[in-house]
Amino acid sequence: MTPFVLGRDPLADLPVEGPAYDRSAVTAGFVHVGVGGFHRAHQAVYADRMLAAGHLAWGICGVGTLPGDRAMRDVLRDQDGLFTVVERHPDGRSVPRVVGSVVEHLHAPDDPEAVVARMAAPTTHVVSLTITEGGYAVDPRTGAFTPTEPALLLDLQPGAPPSSVFGLVTAALARRRAQGLAPFTVLSCDNVPRNGEIAREAFSSFAALVDPDLGTWVREHVAFPSSMVDRITPATTDEDRARLRDEHGVQDAWPVVCEPWLQWVLQDTWAAGRPPLADVGVQLVDDVHPYELMKLRLLNAGHQALGYLGYLSGARSTDEALADPDLAAFVLDYMVEEATPTLLPVPGIDLDAYRRTLLERFANPAVRDTLARLCAESSDRITTFLLPVVRDQLARGGPVTRSALVCAAWARYAEGRDEQGAPIVVVDRLLEQVRAAAAGQRDDPTSFLRLPGVFDDLVRETRFVRAFTAQLRALHEHGARTTVRGLVAGRPHPDEGQS
Repeated sequence: MTPFVLGRDPLADLPVEGPAYDRSAVTAGFVHVGVGGFHRAHQAVYADRMLAAGHLAWGICGVGTLPGDRAMRDVLRDQDGLFTVVERHPDGRSVPRVVGSVVEHLHAPDDPEAVVARMAAPTTHVVSLTITEGGYAVDPRTGAFTPTEPALLLDLQPGAPPSSVFGLVTAALARRRAQGLAPFTVLSCDNVPRNGEIAREAFSSFAALVDPDLGTWVREHVAFPSSMVDRITPATTDEDRARLRDEHGVQDAWPVVCEPWLQWVLQDTWAAGRPPLADVGVQLVDDVHPYELMKLRLLNAGHQALGYLGYLSGARSTDEALADPDLAAFVLDYMVEEATPTLLPVPGIDLDAYRRTLLERFANPAVRDTLARLCAESSDRITTFLLPVVRDQLARGGPVTRSALVCAAWARYAEGRDEQGAPIVVVDRLLEQVRAAAAGQRDDPTSFLRLPGVFDDLVRETRFVRAFTAQLRALHEHGARTTVRGLVAGRPHPDEGQS
């Protein structure tokens, strides 16, 4: 059978579900910076639903700010913005849908003015972001905006064309202000606690460095809603492309594979134009914080609890790791004993059911999320997801043993070889510092805790340091499986002491 080729063949011949709306009538109410797999499996799906319901002012213009984003730009250009979202169910079912909500994609390094003009256009109501946990340049301890990335510093030079997301957004807001237009809403979709407040601090502070009056205007007039986003979305593989072609007859250069679960909890505050997201399943609330704490400290930190220990034990995917009953019990124990006591009450959520659902989602054999993906960029993820749990538990006198083992497993993983001696490809923006700290820890077991900008004050917390060093020693001497088994059975390493 000759496959249907996205971007070439007429949509009327599409062999799977796809856009039934007139895409030529769609305008881009959203400009989204950071079009990757997660955005396409999440926000783009909600936008597609709005378009299908007749709300044609809520298409998406994607923006890439990095050189590597050209690849996404080129694929979307060749496929007329179309791509396939393939939901993989635990029972083996594969449900594809072609999504048509991305109607334009701009690559900022090639034409920054086109990006600024699109953001500044009256038809743009929301600029949304997936720029990673570490992309906001806000110190997690002090809350201060501390720009150090070369692109940000370059954008602060007089007369420099904007190159970073901060420079682009600030230039567009300045243009709208000069033209007497209301500002657009800036919507963070990254896994950062109180991401709206963090975005407000980052963008208003950057704008103030460009123009103090503009900074004040941004802080006072731009809406920065917080949001909690959730859908497990592994990286696309050649096998995914082949399965879509062979099983469903669609040729797509860059489909996105994901789980069936889809959730978005969003603060209901807007600057100019309120998208009808509530009509398509988004939960609009006054306070997102309880939901984001739940998700960050259970799902995201649960991924960290699973990732390093699973990888060191020899597993390479989440479902493979959770086939070990001791590791599954450890992840659940972390959620119940250490993470959950630090949460706020979450309206409408049964936390017992939520935790059980998380383990079922992690164990979905059809998704086969890789442990390597979970272990990447740990200096940002551990800092954001897990260490706040440690600090809260220390403050309340609660247990930190399991969290300490996760941190020790990261330190062991960062040594760059697994327990069989095979090399580990460590991916981290602080790679050199992480490698150096891990290299010295067999002689100095606290060297990893002195990673700049990561553990900070925790290196002075005796109870946490004692637990961390004991668990690291156990990993070196006994390996991950034995260490986890002993902890689950209530037999932590004898040198650990009470925690």
